[in-house]
Amino acid sequence: MATEAQAPQPPVKGGVVAYLQVDGAMKAADFYKRALGAELAMAMPPDDKGRTMHVHLYINDGSVMLADAYPEHGHALEKPQGFTLTLQVDDIDAWWKRAVDAGATAVLPVTEMFWGARYGQVRDPFGVLWAFNQPLG
Repeated sequence: MATEAQAPQPPVKGGVVAYLQVDGAMKAADFYKRALGAELAMAMPPDDKGRTMHVHLYINDGSVMLADAYPEHGHALEKPQGFTLTLQVDDIDAWWKRAVDAGATAVLPVTEMFWGARYGQVRDPFGVLWAFNQPLG
């Protein structure tokens, strides 16, 4: 139950929610707005060091959350690795172009794949690997 000091939280969309730790959560949110059409659901104000503890975005009808590193609380910044965030999209060429035009680096150009989809990957300026997948037909 929300109190006057505690505003209600925006709804979380999707069954599994990625929570990314990046160097510059608000900069990443701004990039994701340009590159992925993200909408800002909410963000905590930055602390006295300019770090943001929590950012909630909506991307492609799902939630993605971000935070800056807080090494003094056991959350040191680490290079993103071992995962890919995949977006199921209807117009892969438009998604791809928007991401690359915003500054994402092409990793795997959009290609027709053996599983019956067009698929491509980009890496964002924060090191996160994003994939776009559009079923054929």
